[in-house]
Amino acid sequence: MTTPRPTILLIEDEPPMRRFLSAALGATEYDLIEAVTAREGLAQAAGRTPDVVLLDLGLPDLDGLAVTRELRSWSDIPIIVISARGQESDKVAALDAGADDYLTKPFAVGELLAPILVALRNRQRRGAGDDPVFVVGELKVDQAKRRVTVGSDEIKLTPTEYKVLQSLVRHAGRVLTHRQLLKEVWGAHTDEQTHNLRVHVAQLRRKIEADSARPRYILTETGVGYRLRDE
Repeated sequence: MTTPRPTILLIEDEPPMRRFLSAALGATEYDLIEAVTAREGLAQAAGRTPDVVLLDLGLPDLDGLAVTRELRSWSDIPIIVISARGQESDKVAALDAGADDYLTKPFAVGELLAPILVALRNRQRRGAGDDPVFVVGELKVDQAKRRVTVGSDEIKLTPTEYKVLQSLVRHAGRVLTHRQLLKEVWGAHTDEQTHNLRVHVAQLRRKIEADSARPRYILTETGVGYRLRDE
């Protein structure tokens, strides 16, 4: 039985970008649906249930951030923002609104395919149920036993360090903004805790990284947040 090709919904009003992505994704293993306005994109998302949404922020009828919030109000479809807005504040706003990743135009095909694969893997993991054991490289997090090992060494974490790591594991491969991590670990209204988050991430790195100055697992997205490698 042939496995169906993943479907990608592209919400983009610029014809050159649509042609570029149609050629790039059509040459791979994806089926592409195109929408040129926010309203059309939302209707396609509801009617076609794509596997991934590629979303431009500068749409003619509605800002892409509003589209992201609308999608997130009823769906967990992975959203990858593709935008000419390259400021850190734009990335943070999109990710805080619910986007899974953010690419700044122009970008190469390979730069786009990597986050699409991450989004599809995460969606597949959610569909199969959360695996209590997460493994990447020599790092192993057994969530059922709350046990963390690197190679054959068991790593002792404080409760807060473990909560930070567990949040990163839950969203492995995705960028988590400082605000998203703060909310998951410390709860709402904790913007002033950003320094504490950086301290706990630094402590985590000292414990799980071979060289905390050159981390392999917990990667910094400058000015935005952190990403846990998932392969």
